[in-house]
Amino acid sequence: MAEDWSPEEVAATVADYFAMLDHELRGEPYNKKDHNRRLQQVLRGRSSGAIEFKHANISAVLIELGFPYIDGYKPRGNYQELLKDEVSARLDGDLRLARAAEAIVQAAAGVAPAVQSLADTIVPAPIRERDRSRTYERLRKDPLPRRGINYLEREANNASLGAAGEVFALDVEHRRLWEAGERRLAERIEHVSRTRGDGLGYDIHSFDLDGRDRLIEVKTTSFGAMTPFFASNREVAVSEERAANFKLYRVFKFREAPKVFVLSGALRESCVLDAVQFRVSLA
Repeated sequence: MAEDWSPEEVAATVADYFAMLDHELRGEPYNKKDHNRRLQQVLRGRSSGAIEFKHANISAVLIELGFPYIDGYKPRGNYQELLKDEVSARLDGDLRLARAAEAIVQAAAGVAPAVQSLADTIVPAPIRERDRSRTYERLRKDPLPRRGINYLEREANNASLGAAGEVFALDVEHRRLWEAGERRLAERIEHVSRTRGDGLGYDIHSFDLDGRDRLIEVKTTSFGAMTPFFASNREVAVSEERAANFKLYRVFKFREAPKVFVLSGALRESCVLDAVQFRVSLA
């Protein structure tokens, strides 16, 4: 386990991270390297790498607390309890940051952006840094270890964002089949959550290049790839019953430059689930 930091060091590092997060949530420019250099002057003896690692620890804590994190600091677990206490206390007292998060998760998505390049849009699924194996972490029924709003769950319930993400995924599928020369299959894609209702356990009926069914459930977030997402019992069941056909498309960074990663097959094979929800974790 990494060396524990003093309360003063933890408080200064959390304050620095929150200053950057405030800029990020408001769409304001900031420079991570400048923040790191200034923090090194305060934390005598702490290297740039040690500060980055601690910032990544803060990302992991924020995910546990149901709050957006800075995408440039991939969540890293194995943090000291003092850090979680400091982050939680600061969240409870930072109304400005809470309002910024609330504004984002409740905002209408607007028109789905057009897919510019499949090569730039479809990316590998997140993997652990330690052993390079994919991991998904179990959630309790109440995922918050403190009183407060789970802003990530609130965003997951934003119908406007979900609908826009499905339209974006439809564009991805049309382009995938069109560029592969399967134009007839592209014309047969069906947005089933609109045409047949939202209870099928998937949103889009598409096709593999050999004509086999591809059943796509779409999950969308404005935040980074490691933002938790939630699955219903029906979605989990369909992923098992139709494992050879099921794909989960995770659309992330939707309001900036949307990307997609894909999980194939039964969700229990790629995720650790509780009864109704699961989340992606790098920790």
